[in-house]
Amino acid sequence: MTTPLAAPPARALAGRKEWTAFTVLLLPLLLVSMDVSVLFFAMPAISRELEPTGTQQLWIFDSYAFALAGLLITMGSLGDRIGRRKLLLAGALAFGAASVAAAYAQSAEMLIAARAVLGVGGATLMPSTMALVRNLFHDEQQRSKAVGIWSGAMGGGVALGSVAGGLLLDHFWWGAAFLVNVPAMVLLLVLAPLLVPEFKDPAPGRFDFLSVPLSMGSVVPVIYGVKEIAADGFALTPAVCVAAGLAVGVAFVRRQRGRSDAMISRELFRHRVFGAGVGINTLATFGMMGSAYFTTQYLQSVLGKGPLEAALWGAIPSVAVGCVAPLASVAARKFSPSSVMAAGFTVAAAGYGLLAVVGPDSLALTLTGAAVIAAGIVVVMALVSDMALSAAPPEKAGSAASLLETGQELGGALGMALFGSVGVAVYRRDMTGALPADLPHGALDAARETLGGAAAVAAHLPGRAGEAVLAASREAFTHGMNIAAAGGTTALLLSAAVTVAALRRARGA
Repeated sequence: MTTPLAAPPARALAGRKEWTAFTVLLLPLLLVSMDVSVLFFAMPAISRELEPTGTQQLWIFDSYAFALAGLLITMGSLGDRIGRRKLLLAGALAFGAASVAAAYAQSAEMLIAARAVLGVGGATLMPSTMALVRNLFHDEQQRSKAVGIWSGAMGGGVALGSVAGGLLLDHFWWGAAFLVNVPAMVLLLVLAPLLVPEFKDPAPGRFDFLSVPLSMGSVVPVIYGVKEIAADGFALTPAVCVAAGLAVGVAFVRRQRGRSDAMISRELFRHRVFGAGVGINTLATFGMMGSAYFTTQYLQSVLGKGPLEAALWGAIPSVAVGCVAPLASVAARKFSPSSVMAAGFTVAAAGYGLLAVVGPDSLALTLTGAAVIAAGIVVVMALVSDMALSAAPPEKAGSAASLLETGQELGGALGMALFGSVGVAVYRRDMTGALPADLPHGALDAARETLGGAAAVAAHLPGRAGEAVLAASREAFTHGMNIAAAGGTTALLLSAAVTVAALRRARGA
C-alpha cells in the first residue's frame, strides 16, 4: 500500500503577539528616519552654541550619513550570523547612548563623533527591523500589509521629525532634539526581548572581515562624490571619489562571487526578482529625494515660511503616504504587482508635472505635487520591498534588507545630485541676467551662487534694490525647480517602463 504524500503545511497566520512585536519594531524605524530632519531645525542653535566651522557643520550632517550608508551591508550580514534581534538591541543601545552624547556635546568635534556613532546604530537598526518583519510574517498577504505599514512609517518619520524638531526647539535647548530618542530606545530595549523572537542563519559560515572595508569603500566615496557634485557642481575631486568607489565596488563584487561564506550570498541573486527589486527600489528613492531637495527650500526661502510653519505645511504630503502605503498590497492582489508599481511611478510623474508649472507663490499646488509624488513613490517602495524580501531566503533576510537600504541611500544621493545640479545650473543662468549690474562684485557672486546667498545680499541692500534681488532669486529658483521637475516627469515615466520590462524578464527567467 502506497503512503500518500503529505500536503504542504499551510503558512501560519501571524497573531496578536506578532503584530505587537511589529509595532515595537516601528519605534527604531521612526527614530532613524526622523534623525536628519530634526537636525535641520537644531543646526542654527548648534551653530550659535558650538560655533562650528563650515567644514565641521557639513560633517555634523555627513558623519551620520556616511557611517549609516557604509555599514548597512556589513550589519545586515552580521545580523544574519549573530541574530537579528541581538543586533537590533545592540544598535538601540548604541543609538540611545550616542543620542545622550550628542545632546550634551561641548564642542563640534564631540558632536561629529556622536553623530558618527548614531550612524553606526542606525546601520544596525534599519536592516534588522526589515529582516525581522520578513521573519515574523509568513503569510504573503500579512507580510505585504506589514511592509506597506513599514514603508509608510519610514516616510512619515521624516515629516514627524521636522514637526517634532520645530516644537522642541521652540521650548527647549537644541540637545532636546537628540534626547527625544532615548525614551523610545529604552522602551525598545525592554519590550523587544519579551515580544520579538530571535532569527538568524543556522549555517552562516565564517564572517569575512576583509569585505567590511571593501563594502564601505564601494559605497561611501560614491555617496560623498555625488553629494559634493550636487552642492558645488562637477569637479575633479568628487568625480575621482565616485570613480574610486566604483573601482572598489568591482573588487568587492568579485570577492563575493569567489567565496562560499560571502558577505552577500549568491543565493540572493539566484531569483532575478530580487536583483530587479533592488534596482527598482533605488529608482524610487531617486524620485523621492529629487522632489524633497526643492520643496523644503521652496517653502522656507521662496514662500518665506518660518521653520516650524514650513515643517507643518511640509507634513501634509506625509498624510498621503500614511493613507496610501497600506493600500498598495490590496491593489497588488487585484492587479499584477508590476502594473501597480508602474502606476505608482506614473502617479509620481504626474506630481512632478505639477511642480513643473508652479510659480513663486503657489503653496497649494506645490504641496499637492509633493503629496502626489510621495503617494506614488511609497506604493512602489512598499511593493518592491515586499517582493524583494519574499524572493530572498529567510535565513538571508538581513543581507537582503541591507542591500535594499543601501540602494535607497545611493538612489537618494543620486536624486539630490542630479535634480540639484539641474536646478542650480538654471538658477545661476537666470540670475546672471537678472541682477542689477551696479551690485558690488562680492554681493553679485553670492547672489548668483545660491538662494540663501541672494537672501543675505538682499537683506543688506536698501529698499527696492533688495526687493529686486530677492524677487529675481525666487523666480530663478522656481524656474530651476520647474525645469528639474520636467526632467523628473520624464525620468519616472521611463522608470515605469523599466519596471514592467525588468519584472517581466525576471519572472520569465
